[in-house]
Amino acid sequence: MEKEITIRSTTGLHATLAAKVVQTASKYAVEIELKYGDKVVDLKSILALMSLAVPYGENVKIIAKGKRAEEAIKDVSSILG
Repeated sequence: MEKEITIRSTTGLHATLAAKVVQTASKYAVEIELKYGDKVVDLKSILALMSLAVPYGENVKIIAKGKRAEEAIKDVSSILG
């Protein structure tokens, strides 16, 4: 399952936002990743997520696999979008 969203934070994917995303993604026993451009990173890794340096207004794709994938994507999307 996947969903494309636009980063709405005017400062992009900054450290505080990334920490919230990782904390939320880690609540779920699913494989969950973020795709930006040609890079795909684990959403449960703050270092990987910060390495993307996604700016405001960019589109990213959240990809999840597992029993609660839809719920995990919804929660993460609400933080990023």
